[in-house]
Amino acid sequence: MRDGAQVATADLTRASGGVMATARLAAGAALLMSVGACGVLGGGDNTSQVCTDTKQAYQQYITQVKGASAADPAVWKQATDRLAGRIDGLGKKAEKKELKKALADEAARLRTAAASVGTGDAAQLNAAMAGTPERIGNACS
Repeated sequence: MRDGAQVATADLTRASGGVMATARLAAGAALLMSVGACGVLGGGDNTSQVCTDTKQAYQQYITQVKGASAADPAVWKQATDRLAGRIDGLGKKAEKKELKKALADEAARLRTAAASVGTGDAAQLNAAMAGTPERIGNACS
């Protein structure tokens, strides 16, 4: 399941004078299924709830950017910054050390990606999203 989730991308393509209006988000089902499976094995801590909330955060992000134009990178930056803040907050709430670290690292990747996606360069966002299912899924199991 996680191999299929590697297709999770948000692809903005830089054109010669600005951002080409091509946005592709294939993250939906693959990313959410992988993140959605996390927390099932959670012990007596709050792993299950944090992982459920993480899935919800990504669902909302995907909904926001799915309708966003690639020609408007500010919308992508704002949505990605907002996701980074939510993931960071969830990392602070997590009781499981591995999950706390994974979410903090993910938030840092998303913040870095938000800065570049705001200029129309989605390479870092693509890289961050492609690895998210495995990183978060592993931390949630």
